[in-house]
Amino acid sequence: MRRASRWVRKPLYAGVLVVGLVALAVGLYLFQPWKLWTDEKVDEALPGAAVSGKPDGPAEPEKPGESAAPGKGGKPAGPTTLASGEFITHEHETTGSAKVVELQDGSRVLRLQDLNTSNGPDLKVWITDAKVKPGTAGWHVFDDGAHLSLGELKGNKGSQNYTLPAGADLDEYSSVTIWCDRFDVSFGAAELSRA
Repeated sequence: MRRASRWVRKPLYAGVLVVGLVALAVGLYLFQPWKLWTDEKVDEALPGAAVSGKPDGPAEPEKPGESAAPGKGGKPAGPTTLASGEFITHEHETTGSAKVVELQDGSRVLRLQDLNTSNGPDLKVWITDAKVKPGTAGWHVFDDGAHLSLGELKGNKGSQNYTLPAGADLDEYSSVTIWCDRFDVSFGAAELSRA
């Protein structure tokens, strides 16, 4: 009888070991814990911005009402901020600002300026119609209504640009979120106020 029980135990131990290894592999794939200790830094210049007098960065876009040397058709010669907002923290500590900037050629970009958030799996940049709510009440609201994915988050730290679709209506899409698509949660968000 003892020999039979040893044979029963070996497959049981092997089965538990296999299940444990599979669970570990799935957990590593889903959570990607190594991203907690790694940062992806990005420092993109604003497209079409004139070189600033400061050696450490790109020129800031003109704000409506500021005087600028007019370009063709009386428009300012440089980029113009159409809407902007400051990030608030949701699931992870998030700071920085978001700006919708119209470039000289009429195209628009969403610029994340001085973004600082946690790295994580499957992070996207979305513009949405959701109202930004502080605290845990705002963590899951951004996929409830209309939203446009502007693509993968290029880096969890720094300044970066995302091209806005030509038909994106700023009256409809009034907020930005750093969205974790894997777990359907906002890391941080900014309400966009028209300039």
